[in-house]
Amino acid sequence: MGKNIGGTLGAPFEGQRGEVEIDFYTQELGGEALPNDDLDLQLVWLNVVEKYGRATNASILGEYWHTYITPSWNEYGLGKNNMRMGLVPPLSGWMNNPYRDSCGCFIRSEIWACLAPGHPEIAARYAYEDGVVDHSTDGVHGEVFCAAVQSAAFVESDRFKLIDIGLSWIPQDSGVARGVRCVLDSYRKGLDWKQARKNLLREVPDHFAIRYMEGAETDIPWGPVGYDAPANVSIFVLGWVYGEDDFGRSLCIAVGCGEDTDCTAATLGATLGIIHGIEGIPQKWIEPIGSKIVTISLNLGDSKGMFPKTIQDLTDRVVRLVPRFMDLADVDVVGAEKGFVLQLKEGSELVNTPQRLSPEAERTFEKDVLARQPFSVRYETPIYTAWLDYSGEPVAREGQTVKIHLQFRNAIPNPQWLELNWHLPEGWLIAPDAKTTLALPQYTSGLLGNAEVDFSIIPGVLTQPRYDLFLDVKSNGRHTRCVIPVTLLTAANGVSN
Repeated sequence: MGKNIGGTLGAPFEGQRGEVEIDFYTQELGGEALPNDDLDLQLVWLNVVEKYGRATNASILGEYWHTYITPSWNEYGLGKNNMRMGLVPPLSGWMNNPYRDSCGCFIRSEIWACLAPGHPEIAARYAYEDGVVDHSTDGVHGEVFCAAVQSAAFVESDRFKLIDIGLSWIPQDSGVARGVRCVLDSYRKGLDWKQARKNLLREVPDHFAIRYMEGAETDIPWGPVGYDAPANVSIFVLGWVYGEDDFGRSLCIAVGCGEDTDCTAATLGATLGIIHGIEGIPQKWIEPIGSKIVTISLNLGDSKGMFPKTIQDLTDRVVRLVPRFMDLADVDVVGAEKGFVLQLKEGSELVNTPQRLSPEAERTFEKDVLARQPFSVRYETPIYTAWLDYSGEPVAREGQTVKIHLQFRNAIPNPQWLELNWHLPEGWLIAPDAKTTLALPQYTSGLLGNAEVDFSIIPGVLTQPRYDLFLDVKSNGRHTRCVIPVTLLTAANGVSN
């Protein structure tokens, strides 16, 4: 409900730069919310999780995107276009995509928070899988931040603690982190929200606005095209902080800051809805829009009624999924057949902390997940996880070596011999060899169970715009087989970023 209210409130001002004073809806609504892709995309993800559960990953989300999400604007279209060319996530979110840092993925964070309440470590990982389909770097950081905040909001209501939790899950030097810290600094200095807005847009200038409101602001710089998530995620935080937990005032301040107003207010409305429940949303905000979900960007012709049509239906379907999505060895789910009890994390447990593997070694979310974008593609099997790292953009140039780095992590307590067999275009060369073996140690508490290998591929004469290479990986004595596609575009088709 909060998502629908915020999106509807902000829709008339989307893409405008400047300040606006509002205290309620400014349009005639007739009992329905305005359609908003912020919620549409999450209806698709709901169907993915209903079928695949915790096996959901970026590749599956990308296939559903092709089938059920119709728009081709900005990052949506560029992500789909890259996938059509064979570039899988996270490559699809990076390549030839000036909108990789835009707002299209932080707006769809709530589904992961609601499926993993009180467990930001789970919500953040699925937000990453979601984000890299059509975004990269700060665009993805924005969704991870929002998902962590909203997951933690099921057990923590203090907005400053929640913001700190969200910041702990993203790089501290990212644009999103800098923008959020700028807002907090302005608030702590006693500046009003309008000055805080100006400070923010100077700290992380964006380019989302396409027209000025009354009174041009020549003292606010324009950022690079597509660099929009840092400013707009921070505007969500600005409205939240300066609204003092008042639902209507918070949303109106967010909209009052301009830029991507439907997204900032919708994310804020959803967050306040999680914290305070439906009882915390004043009835005056609900009555004009009702509970119907109105869509704008879904392929309804092929969906055959798969998407919920009301907020109640959406809520019921999400709640039914939570026990299955959270039924893990380290998450306590009890009595799911008659309702369920879910043990949520609290306090310092919500903050991202390194996983200590030994006195000398640790594993971090930033290095193990976020740092792998945009060129490292993950492949899961029951017995190992493989990452294929392109070491740069997936482009082939005559006479220039393409570097491929492979990392394997054992998923079982048994050592393995992996057989690697490359299938290359005629005339192409590879070192050390097209057929190799790799010893994969057994998994032991995260310290053992990893193996890495580098390959140098030397293209032959390039006569095609695209080349598809394949790496066939099998484990000796096991029937599991993983075929990893490697797509390379010729230099003429690679576009400078």
